[in-house]
Amino acid sequence: MKAVVYEKPYSVAVRDVDDPRIEHPNDVVVRVTSSAICGSDLHMYEGRTAAEPGIVFGHENLGVVEETGSGVVSLTKGDRVVMPFNVACGFCKNCLAGDTGFCLTVNPGFAGGAYGYVAMGPYKGGQADRLRVPFADFNCLKLPQGEELETDFILLADIFPTGYHGCELAEVSPGESVAVYGAGPVGLMAAYSALLRGAAKVFVVDRVPERLEKAGEIGAVPIDFSKGDPVPQILDRTGGEGTDKGIDAVGYQAQAHDASHEEPASVLNSLVDTVRPTGRLGVPGLYVPSDPGSPDEHAKRGQLLVSIGRMFEKGQRMGTGQCNVKRYNRQLRDLIIAGRARPSFVVSHELPLDQAPQAYEKFDKRIEGYTKVVLHPALAA
Repeated sequence: MKAVVYEKPYSVAVRDVDDPRIEHPNDVVVRVTSSAICGSDLHMYEGRTAAEPGIVFGHENLGVVEETGSGVVSLTKGDRVVMPFNVACGFCKNCLAGDTGFCLTVNPGFAGGAYGYVAMGPYKGGQADRLRVPFADFNCLKLPQGEELETDFILLADIFPTGYHGCELAEVSPGESVAVYGAGPVGLMAAYSALLRGAAKVFVVDRVPERLEKAGEIGAVPIDFSKGDPVPQILDRTGGEGTDKGIDAVGYQAQAHDASHEEPASVLNSLVDTVRPTGRLGVPGLYVPSDPGSPDEHAKRGQLLVSIGRMFEKGQRMGTGQCNVKRYNRQLRDLIIAGRARPSFVVSHELPLDQAPQAYEKFDKRIEGYTKVVLHPALAA
């Protein structure tokens, strides 16, 4: 089958790889109809991880069940399904607690597994014609048959639940003010989720015009940090108090305010200054224990200079960690079906699998309006 394969920093290719097969009675094989490119894929693409050449990318996957293992009981051939990016067993201590992003079974020696991602287990990604799904009864979420709402449903694999997770970590409540740093796909989903949860005012910080425009279209207040420090911009708009809650949707590749260089802790420190005393911070943005490409020696070891003293002084609390997608995806699916949510507004391009190399390049450079790319293996080039 065809699949998107990592070759070296800033280079992926569509190659022939082995077809997936049933390896365990609880497996299914899914024919992929949509697989999205994620901002965290770019970390591997840029060589900022320990990813080895040959890894098949793709952890945001939707498709149709093509083959089932003998132990699968809730799925049949022809079912349309979307998979959380988390590979999880459903029965370990963390899964039973709902913390499926930190499964203790699927990736021995590490809490958590994922498709097509470095250090997250042996699971090939779904930017391919087909995908093996382990523990399929647990990991597959059924969708209405057909092709409707495809670009809404594909976002249930990761970014819609992850944005919502940021709001959950920050405990966003109706009537509150929220600052979201980052207007990439996860940041836009966090802002959208905050509005769905009833936030009165949502500020979205970025410097890319297309992203800020998207934020304005959903009713958020765009804050362009290329025009000055975002903290005083937001304080001016909140009577000097700051926001009730804050969300970091950027992660470890955060930029300095003048965008001249990376400052890995800049968003965290800006959030501490932006959010009012006793406010809550949610950090779904990715941070890693090692970053070989960082310009900072401490950051290369995952050590950041965060203003913990200021945070303590303000009595703030912080929630962190990758999203437990299954905690949210069923409810978010039903919001989409009911017409209450249309997260697909972030999707800028739908392309055939063969155009993945160009899509990675343009998405990485944030050019030509590339905000979120969905690949369709069956789409003709």
